[in-house]
Amino acid sequence: MSDNVRRGYVPEDIRDFSDKAVPVLRKALSDIAELLDRGYPVKPASTFVGNHYQLTERQRLALARAASSKNKIALRRSKQQDSAPDTVNIDGLNIIITLETALSGTTLYRCMDGTVRDLAAMRGAYRIIGHTHTAVRLVLSYLEEKGAGNACFYLDAPVSNTGRLKSLILEAAESSPVNVKCELVPNADTVLKDKDGVITTDAIILDECHGWFSAAADIIREKLPQTRVIDLS
Repeated sequence: MSDNVRRGYVPEDIRDFSDKAVPVLRKALSDIAELLDRGYPVKPASTFVGNHYQLTERQRLALARAASSKNKIALRRSKQQDSAPDTVNIDGLNIIITLETALSGTTLYRCMDGTVRDLAAMRGAYRIIGHTHTAVRLVLSYLEEKGAGNACFYLDAPVSNTGRLKSLILEAAESSPVNVKCELVPNADTVLKDKDGVITTDAIILDECHGWFSAAADIIREKLPQTRVIDLS
């Protein structure tokens, strides 16, 4: 376990997402969203706008993750849930990495669909850090507060160290009133697309699942108010 790792931290973010840079990023995001509303895919739209504003790769990535068309925003909001169903289905790496990022003091981004996202790059490898235990406990506490009876964390088996993360989650859940399971699956996205009561910020899952929670945004607002969350919308 790496106690001193700051999940998602890149020193250049201090410059790229400074108070001076944010107004430019918001204008660029508005331009990208307009192109999305006209039917352009997000990658060429963000590349075109990024070139126009001479944005860095990190700035472009943040805007690509933050941008949504009006139709996508309406679809996602129509499926957003306030009360927990009998079983909550969790995109494990997604929520834990976002909370690790917040706990690391790394900047997060409020997106057009209301979710809070990070720029942490995993690239098929994950490692438990000093903030992982706290991130898991925050999720479990959130589930209890939501009145969830059952919860299942889905972790991508091909990603390294997810077996260790599974053990950590189940050990932490032993004292939780929520009945918690954890499954290693070939692709968590594929499983979660057909579920209700989903916890994720993954745009593809949000578009296809039956219902979802804004758990990351809720937890950060209520439990980690010191987190720097840039509102790009």
